[in-house]
Amino acid sequence: MAEGKRLTAARRNVERNKPYPLAEAVALIKANAKAKFDETVEIAMNLGIDPRHADQMVRGLVSLPNGTGKTLRIGVFARGPKAEEAQAAGADVVGAEDLAEKVQAGQIDFDRCIATPDMMALVGRLGKILGPRGLMPNPRLGTVTMDVKGAIQAAKAGQVEFRAEKAGIVHAGIGKASFPAEQLIENARAFADAIVKAKPTGAKGTYLQRAALSSTMGPGVRLDVASLAG
Repeated sequence: MAEGKRLTAARRNVERNKPYPLAEAVALIKANAKAKFDETVEIAMNLGIDPRHADQMVRGLVSLPNGTGKTLRIGVFARGPKAEEAQAAGADVVGAEDLAEKVQAGQIDFDRCIATPDMMALVGRLGKILGPRGLMPNPRLGTVTMDVKGAIQAAKAGQVEFRAEKAGIVHAGIGKASFPAEQLIENARAFADAIVKAKPTGAKGTYLQRAALSSTMGPGVRLDVASLAG
């Protein structure tokens, strides 16, 4: 297959176990992103944590300085003036009981979910559906708020949510292959900085253990973790 040959050829340009400085890694990613669409550039970081313990969970939001290149669809649970505010701010789906019914029926037409505090009794019933998808509104993440407009604008501007998986890995899209290299570098460092600031109290030993960049159809490039600090 053409895609298989392309990936094999791209891998020849990357030394698998060599940790590359960030700028060099970004250059390799961009050079190897040759799909017919604008590939997403993703960063993955292995952390020295065990997310099964509450005091070692890493979760949060970070606003990337150059956005992600992806337009998020925003769903908002709100009533009355706050629902009107959400619609005016560019929310894609707004509702209350009617929106809850759609979610229960499997019609989830949004990538980020925001709710006003008074709606959480209703939204809480949807936890088994929204939770596994990472869509449950959370006050700590700023997605349960009366500042509906601000939350929507932040999400649309390139705010990225991160959460450590079972193996202690966090990952996120930090832009598109078409982005100038400097923008991808800035976004990668902003993401890494947010991860460092989110270091949990229970983390022991080396916190940032490994990191890598990849594009949708390209090979992974191991990063020199120290280069993420700028």
